[in-house]
Amino acid sequence: MIPAELLTLRDVLRWAVSRFNEAGLFFGHGSQSAYDEAAYLLLHALHLPLDRLEPFLDARLTAAEREAIGTLLGRRIEERIPAAYLTHEAWLGDCRFYVDERVIVPRSHIAELLSDGTFEPWLGDAESVGDALDLCTGSGCLAVLLGLTFPQARVDAVDLSADALAVAARNVADYGLEDRIRLVCADLFAGLEGRRYDLIVSNPPYVTAEAMRALPAEYRHEPEMALAAGEDGLDIVRRILAAAPRHLKPDGILAVEVGGNRAIVDNAFPEIAFSWIESASGEGAVFLLQREQLA
Repeated sequence: MIPAELLTLRDVLRWAVSRFNEAGLFFGHGSQSAYDEAAYLLLHALHLPLDRLEPFLDARLTAAEREAIGTLLGRRIEERIPAAYLTHEAWLGDCRFYVDERVIVPRSHIAELLSDGTFEPWLGDAESVGDALDLCTGSGCLAVLLGLTFPQARVDAVDLSADALAVAARNVADYGLEDRIRLVCADLFAGLEGRRYDLIVSNPPYVTAEAMRALPAEYRHEPEMALAAGEDGLDIVRRILAAAPRHLKPDGILAVEVGGNRAIVDNAFPEIAFSWIESASGEGAVFLLQREQLA
């Protein structure tokens, strides 16, 4: 696939960026541009550090390396498979997670909020969180980040998909958190009767019916049940808001990610004073509520 006259990593990188742009690929699963994604895939295929491109740009490629790179780039272009599914890894900050087509590719504003200490003014210090819940855990990435952020916390990670929980179990084991993270196959709060939490987080399905119809091909590889949430994208959010008060401790808080649906949420629940939290990559994607606001 790679033309014979392209000899160095620099040559192949330029060629890959051109082919990605020519094919009109969509970038929304970790990379934001053709260059970033091409560089990532090349470094991954060559088993090189993901943060060290420059020292290797003028290195010539072996025949085996060219073949491996060509296969990887070909699948990305021809099948529109997200890069994370091709490499079986996704990153949230400095944390690496295993992923495959059983789960959506991890991407979350909540992950940023956990890493930068945003929740501390609401919860106190990290040591004060004893019980946490991740609803719609998928790959388990937020549950793992909860376990890392709150070292004293017992974490429940819930998902309706047994396939997703198999992926989550692998990630929990990779971080050695099996003794503090419990995986629960259930529909939201079902099976959590009597359990109350200091913090509940959720990155639930929130894609509207209209947006589902317009999804780029790359998103069609992800499980539909992890994306689609009814006509206005709030089918799951409504259920979370209705049931959360029964599962929050008196000073507990709920944080839910809704992407670009802030206006829809505000219009659907005019009686609730949502606190919309700003993250480094944007604002208005995550709302935060205290239990007393929901009770």
